[in-house]
Amino acid sequence: MSVENFGVVMVEERSDEVRRLEARAQGMLPGVAGICMFLLFLTMVNVYGALVGGFGTGKGKYGVLTLCTMMAVGIFGLLRLRRWGWSLVMAGCILLSVGDIYFFSKTHVMFFVLRGLFEMVFFLYLVRPEVRERLRR
Repeated sequence: MSVENFGVVMVEERSDEVRRLEARAQGMLPGVAGICMFLLFLTMVNVYGALVGGFGTGKGKYGVLTLCTMMAVGIFGLLRLRRWGWSLVMAGCILLSVGDIYFFSKTHVMFFVLRGLFEMVFFLYLVRPEVRERLRR
């Protein structure tokens, strides 16, 4: 075997190995884990804000706590790569994004538009076919 043929054999072996690894890679993408960590932190901050009265004492408080509960359930479902968790997190991302853009339009605080854009990017990341094909029922 010459040196030239050795290089061709190595490339063929490597491409076979890469194909086998890609076929086995049905796990979570790193972006999904990062999105879940950020949204879990955001959910905990909103729960704390609701419990100390930041959203009022009536229906607003219980509405935020209900939404945070649904978001936390969705996050843990997405971490287990379940479709229902994915759909809950996507709905939460789009609702949080729209809410932050609305707050920005009323208060003109730049923080809300930045957070809203991050959440919109998260939504657009989760819509990708590469994310959807890794989910289980």
